[in-house]
Amino acid sequence: MTTFSLIARIIVFSVSCLSLVSLSTGALAQGFPGTTLPGRAGGFGGQTSGQPGAGRSSSTGRGSIDDSTKVIYGPRTTRYFLEADVLNNRKTLFTTDTLLDGVHLYNFVQRNGSLYQDLGNLGTALRPVFYQEPTQIGAQTGYSVYAPYAYQLSQIKYYDTKSPFTRMYFVLGGRNQNVLNFDFSQNVNPRLNFGFNAQRVTSRKQFGIPAATSSSSNAIFLAQSWAFVGHMNYRTKDEKYILLLHFNHLNHDIPEQGGVLPNPRADSTRDFFYYDGNPRLNNANGKELRNMWHAYQHYKIAEGFQLFHRLDYLRQINSFNDYSLQTDSTLTSGFYPTIERSQFPDTVRRAELDSTATFQDNRYRLLENQFGIKGDYKGFNYRAYIRNRVYGQQGRYNRLPSKLDSTSFWGTYNNPKLRQETFLGLWLGYYFPDSLTRLTAEGEYLVGRDLRLEGQLETRFATVGYRSVFASPTLLQQRFESNNYSWANNFGLRGTQHAYGTLNLKYKTVQIQPGLDYFLLNNYIYYDEDARPQQLGSAFSMVRVGLGVSAGKGRWKAQTQGYYTLISRSDIMRAPKLFVNARATYDFIFKKVLFIQTGVELHYKSSYFADAYMPLTQQFYLQNKQKVEGYVLADVFANFRINRTRLFVKMAHVNQGVTAPGYYVTPGYLAMRRSFGFGVDWYLFD
Repeated sequence: MTTFSLIARIIVFSVSCLSLVSLSTGALAQGFPGTTLPGRAGGFGGQTSGQPGAGRSSSTGRGSIDDSTKVIYGPRTTRYFLEADVLNNRKTLFTTDTLLDGVHLYNFVQRNGSLYQDLGNLGTALRPVFYQEPTQIGAQTGYSVYAPYAYQLSQIKYYDTKSPFTRMYFVLGGRNQNVLNFDFSQNVNPRLNFGFNAQRVTSRKQFGIPAATSSSSNAIFLAQSWAFVGHMNYRTKDEKYILLLHFNHLNHDIPEQGGVLPNPRADSTRDFFYYDGNPRLNNANGKELRNMWHAYQHYKIAEGFQLFHRLDYLRQINSFNDYSLQTDSTLTSGFYPTIERSQFPDTVRRAELDSTATFQDNRYRLLENQFGIKGDYKGFNYRAYIRNRVYGQQGRYNRLPSKLDSTSFWGTYNNPKLRQETFLGLWLGYYFPDSLTRLTAEGEYLVGRDLRLEGQLETRFATVGYRSVFASPTLLQQRFESNNYSWANNFGLRGTQHAYGTLNLKYKTVQIQPGLDYFLLNNYIYYDEDARPQQLGSAFSMVRVGLGVSAGKGRWKAQTQGYYTLISRSDIMRAPKLFVNARATYDFIFKKVLFIQTGVELHYKSSYFADAYMPLTQQFYLQNKQKVEGYVLADVFANFRINRTRLFVKMAHVNQGVTAPGYYVTPGYLAMRRSFGFGVDWYLFD
């Protein structure tokens, strides 16, 4: 039987199973309770994001050599490693993931354990549900809502293959949510490997589609995203020298709809769950374009002593336009906060503002070099370095009416034109002989300004740590000019103190992971109800208690993960008090060759005033008008595997209409309606 005929039979069988498994879906963390919160250094296991299965080290799957079928190459002969492990002299070769867990999690929110808030559709702006402390110090752009759709530096895989390796991942996610991944890697010789990863993400508008629009017209598309990574790795025969190199590209384009307008009913009341309603913005568009070159190399001079170097060059453009501004004295279409012309102090500039359209872009460039020494000896590990950054950002925007072409940027500003930063860093680690316990400490200092300190102890039974960060405001928070907004701030350093701990308890087949996070925040920066940045001068705290439980018996397995959060200043920081994920699965084998996992997933956040989204600045901001969530989302799914090919079928939001006609995930943005999805994850090892 050929591979293609086998795939066809699987698809037919999958469809025939729909009535038995009530279709399928997913809205949980992969392998939770082992899903950590965004920005968290430890506790609740490891976080995966990006593509399904990223970063897994399981060797489950078919063996590399099977004398009965003459299969020579497979997951065990195609391994990859991560740059962080090479940097820390703990290089680990991971096998390609062939597990069934999480195959159905194609949505970017679901891939990250529902710990992100989006605008209800694939490809829309994302932000963490819970507070994230800054992971880097120094100047940052402040534009990050589309970053999760790019390949993440920490998860780029460098391969060592014994044969050409190809992976094809294709999802028809229901209601025209589509994901396509194509990965390829091949060793030129035993020490040199080349490869690439390509990703295409598209989704279609769920409301506000013009009448009589052709199904092939671009007017029906919402998100259109391309991501690409080309990578290579090389090592000398004695492995004294190692070179890792990659090029990372993202082109993310999305029409901004501003949310859905409630539909008037015959009795003059409003239907807030009118999924086919009209958008609040009709002719707006946002985009992010980024290109990044990254290189890492080290050379071993002597035992326990290496020289290393990192090089990064980044070019990032974030743009927005809206050509349907209402002509009135406030420069607002009813969507943007009311902004009077008198708010702009420059009389000349105030007279040149355009009341009919706005368009702008912000261009950021960064060149960064990091040089240092590192090494390991008898369990001890160290790294010391100096890091230099040269960066600049320029903003451009329209200032004259009726100048709507791309050359009509009359307003420009530098933020800054060119600036240099120098960092000093030290990392220390000790790996205990049991290989399960390690102690690490790290410090980084931006000369004259920022500081980051952290330490962590990981054992078999517990993980505890502490992180202290004093970080600069983002460039966007400091200064921004546009046709609609203008601000120049002199904010102080943002301070975060974060203590955390997690216990890893196990009794027979039951695994329990209680955890606690405590944050003390000072000089916190947020966007107020007018979508303008503000800094709070006083300190406040946040406490989050977590619990993860996993249990199984026979072919049954149940998992749950929950967080309870209290914030002392809930007027300026919002998060759901209660957050729960749950999954139950049943595994069995059909005809001795087809592995099947059926299951149901539930997700719940208590209702809260979640931040609204301002597409003009690509930022989420405070609002007190509409509560969101407060709804149990139920999905059912079935995952399949035969040989090295995995498939899934999934019914998302299967309970729509049972207790409510729908719910909102962000103010103005409804969650996706009930939808059926299907996906294939196909590996080729020769």
